[in-house]
Amino acid sequence: MIPQSLRALLDDTDGQRECEWQDRRVWLAREPWGELAVCLQGAQVLHFFPAATAARAGVVEATGEGEEALVPGGWLWVTPTPQALPGAIRGGIPLCWPWFADERGADESPDRSGPMHGPARKAQWRLDAVDEHEGGVELHLSPTERLHSQLVPRTVIQANARRLHVELITEHVGETPVKLSGALHSYLAVTDSFACRVEGLAGARYLDKLAGLAEREQQGELAVRGGLDRIYHSNAEVVLDDGNRRLRVARQGSDSAVVWHPGETPPDDTSVDAASHFLCVESANTRLDPVWLVPGAQHLLGTTLSCEAGS
Repeated sequence: MIPQSLRALLDDTDGQRECEWQDRRVWLAREPWGELAVCLQGAQVLHFFPAATAARAGVVEATGEGEEALVPGGWLWVTPTPQALPGAIRGGIPLCWPWFADERGADESPDRSGPMHGPARKAQWRLDAVDEHEGGVELHLSPTERLHSQLVPRTVIQANARRLHVELITEHVGETPVKLSGALHSYLAVTDSFACRVEGLAGARYLDKLAGLAEREQQGELAVRGGLDRIYHSNAEVVLDDGNRRLRVARQGSDSAVVWHPGETPPDDTSVDAASHFLCVESANTRLDPVWLVPGAQHLLGTTLSCEAGS
C-alpha cells in the first residue's frame, strides 16, 4: 500500500523516469513486467508490484483526518504521512547501515556517532546504472558522500515479474577490522497486521526486545496478535501469510530475522489505522550475528521477496 500521490505519479509513468515526491528525487518504472519506485534518499525501495499480481483495487478509506489515503496494491507499505526532510520515509525497504538499531558500540570513533539505524537511510544516493535484467530491471546505487572512514556501501536492486531482490554490499577499504551490523528493514503490506502468521521460525531462539532482550524459543509458527519486536537467530526462509497472499522472504548473508510491529502505539509519522496494514520481516545482521570485516573484504546482506505459487 502506498500514498495516493505516489500512486498518481506511477499512473502517469510510461516506462522509466525520475521525478519529485515529498521533496525527494524518486526513480519510477511502470513497464510490462510491473512497477518499481525507488527513493534516492536512502536508496530506498518504496514500491514493487509485479505484473502478475498488478490488478489494482480502488482507494481505501482515508487513514485519519489530514492524512493522505492509502492505495492498495504492491508488496510494500509506505506511511501516508512521511516526515519532512531531513527525516527518513517510513516504509518500503529502508537501509540500516553500518549498525542496526542503536548498536553503535561504546568506542569513541567518529564512525560510531549518528542516528538510530545509522546514516545510510537519510543520506543522498546516486543512481550509477540502470540495466535490463531477466525481463525486468537492475539498479546500482552508491552514496553521494562518504558515510564511513573505512567502509563503503553500495546497493543493487533487481525487479522483474516474479520477484524483488535487494543487496546491500559493504566493502572494507581501510586498514583495521571493523564490526558491522545492519538490516534491510522491509515493511510488507498486509490486509490486517494482527491476522498475520509468520511461518518458518518454529523452534528458533529469539531475543524479545519488548521484554528486556529476554531469550526465548519460538513455539510453533508465529501468530501476530499485537505489538512485537523480536530478533530471531535463524537463516531460514520465512513466509508471511496475511490470509490473502503468502509472501516468501529469503535472506542472504544474514543469520538474524527481525520481526517488528508497533502494535497500538505506532511512531509519530504513522496513525494506528495506517500501521494496521504492515508487518516488518527483516534480513539483518544484529548482536546475534555481527560481521567483522577485515581490510579488503566485502559483505553482502540480501533479501528476496516472492509470492508463493498458487497465491
